[in-house]
Amino acid sequence: MDRLRIVRNERASRRSPGRGGEKMSYEEGAGREHVEEELSVMILDDEPIVGKRLKPALEKSGFTVEVYEDPALAVKRLGEREFDIVVTDLRMEGLDGIQILEHVMEHCERTRVILITGYATVEVAREALVKGAFDFISKPFKPKDLQAVVNKAALSLGHRAIL
Repeated sequence: MDRLRIVRNERASRRSPGRGGEKMSYEEGAGREHVEEELSVMILDDEPIVGKRLKPALEKSGFTVEVYEDPALAVKRLGEREFDIVVTDLRMEGLDGIQILEHVMEHCERTRVILITGYATVEVAREALVKGAFDFISKPFKPKDLQAVVNKAALSLGHRAIL
């Protein structure tokens, strides 16, 4: 599987432990640290087809992906592991996407949250963005559309390029 390649300046902060594997090497004379790392993505949608379509597309781009259909199980997993990016549906039984967003913002401040929904309104999008969502995508969308937003989220985390 391809891996994300990230080039960070020597002064860049180090990632917290337990967030994916890292391999570091120092390129002599260049003054840069090279970090190879797979970014982790959680997909949460109560429609199984969404995870089945998106997981292979994101894995092909070099992300490690975990898919959840039950929001309660996803929240439990978020307590065990911090993900770089969480993609969550807005409308689900039990917990909705805004509640997931609030949980992530409270416990995993570095994580980027992308909301997806078939019920997009300007008001809902505004609420999500005000509460800290990285982006908001209306269904239906193509996997490449989500890949572009996930790539943008990866760049916002300090990652330079996805191979």
